[in-house]
Amino acid sequence: MPRKAILAALKEADGYLSGEDLSRTLGMSRSAVWKHIVALRQEGYEIQAHTRLGYKLERASAFLIPAEVEPRLETERLGRNYHFHTSLPSSNITAKELARQGAPEGTVVLTEEQTAGRGRLGRGWYSPPGLGIYMSLILRPRIPLGQTPQVTLLASVALCKALEAVTPVRPQIKWPNDILVNGKKLCGILTELNAEMEAVNYLVVGIGINLNQQPADFPGDVANVATSAAIAGGEPVDRIRFLTTLLSFFEADYDHWLQKGFSQLREEWLARAAGIGTTVRIISGKQEWLGQAEGIDTDGALLVRNEDGELQRLISGEVSLRPEGGHGYDFGR
Repeated sequence: MPRKAILAALKEADGYLSGEDLSRTLGMSRSAVWKHIVALRQEGYEIQAHTRLGYKLERASAFLIPAEVEPRLETERLGRNYHFHTSLPSSNITAKELARQGAPEGTVVLTEEQTAGRGRLGRGWYSPPGLGIYMSLILRPRIPLGQTPQVTLLASVALCKALEAVTPVRPQIKWPNDILVNGKKLCGILTELNAEMEAVNYLVVGIGINLNQQPADFPGDVANVATSAAIAGGEPVDRIRFLTTLLSFFEADYDHWLQKGFSQLREEWLARAAGIGTTVRIISGKQEWLGQAEGIDTDGALLVRNEDGELQRLISGEVSLRPEGGHGYDFGR
């Protein structure tokens, strides 16, 4: 692809590279070279143009584009089919369409911005451009339908490992799908399933992560309940490093889960769990009740002992760590 060749030449050049040299080497007109330079600038590359000297790459793109992400991947499958967008209504919607068309396992859909991102229970997800990671991952596990909720817990463990490896923060997991830091929400996971009877066709795991937001980047009251890795850790995060690290942890944990089951991941989840051993408020439809969170079982269901001393097993619903009331750590969209 000419644009990739131009970018590679600019990265290798020591200083300016003339348009004439690029034109001759790549076998295209100088006007065609210029069109590709304009396109590269639109992708976030800072390229200086000098009438006599030619072109010079001043700064690589800060966008999570394939040319910057793919060379840094260390996975075998996850991210190897990589779909980048500057803006989407929702990465999950696009990923589900690709999955229906037969996209392979490990396909990643990533967008710099979501205009209609969603969390669980139909809530919106605030997704400003260039600051976080908003992605969806297509999986095609051959597993019993009853094991699919474990994928969300697996994803939360992989996210925590990536945060621990790349940033100074020490996250916690709130069942079933939230990552918290200092009691505020940093990340959410939305897993959607397509299945027939007992056969899983595919899963789409949507992940929204606040990495480089500052308090002023959150609208309204969201700043009271949300945080970012940069706020909590006191330093900006290399988004490409975080993304590739996350995919590496996810692939390793996913393969372990497929081969050896949920036991080890359950222990890793419990080691990072928020609210275990405390009183929590369970919200299920119009019903709310208080109980003591005691852990998760071997299937990933939350175990809560109610006020009558009975142990309840939850496979769906919402948990608030604020027993006095409220829905806890949603972004209030």
